[in-house]
Amino acid sequence: MNRLSAPVAFDAKHTMLSQIIPRATIRRLSLYLQVLESLCSEGVEIISSEPLARACDVNASQIRKDLTYFGEFGVRGLGYNVQELIRAIHRSLCIDRQWNYVIIGVSNIGKALLRRREFAVRGFSIVGFFDCDPSEVGKDIYGLEVLPVTRLKEHIQDKNVHIGIISTLPEWAQQAADHLVESSVTGILNYARARVVVPKDVCIEHVDLFHPLYAMAFTLSSDKDGKTAEGKRPLP
Repeated sequence: MNRLSAPVAFDAKHTMLSQIIPRATIRRLSLYLQVLESLCSEGVEIISSEPLARACDVNASQIRKDLTYFGEFGVRGLGYNVQELIRAIHRSLCIDRQWNYVIIGVSNIGKALLRRREFAVRGFSIVGFFDCDPSEVGKDIYGLEVLPVTRLKEHIQDKNVHIGIISTLPEWAQQAADHLVESSVTGILNYARARVVVPKDVCIEHVDLFHPLYAMAFTLSSDKDGKTAEGKRPLP
């Protein structure tokens, strides 16, 4: 190949790929993207798989394997063009287009998500903020009016929304999910500390901010011999 990255076509074939690609690969692509964007900001134009692997704390063969799911990248003996690879990963993750999303639940998390302006820079545009509490409806939060949930379906269809974020209290999470499903939203990101049930054709991700803290606490409480602070070995 005479190019440092190959274009990726997204059609039925890409849909099939999404069903066989390990979730761990998708997570690593996000990591590669973060590192590559940092390298690009530092003026790095070309990078080989070895230094990229060290920066990502993985091995080079893993990077090559992950990328082969989506096409052929790089030139043997030269490496990857950083900007080209960033664009290729954008295409691979389908973030080379705009994704509209709404938030249900005027909570601290909901407000924090709304305040994060870099979402829009990365292709995720907030187009609606909803709540069922009459005392919250009508408020202006960071330039966006809080709308009643009764207007959710109409708003989603009008704004071409595919993603809904739940940031309600745990007891309202399932109801929020039901509203999103009934409004034909096919992707849900759940920040509420409650598991919700959705149809099989709806993609859902549960985000629990405590999970990494639990893992960190366990790791820090273990000594070099693999024993916990209480002298007990961790479960296998």
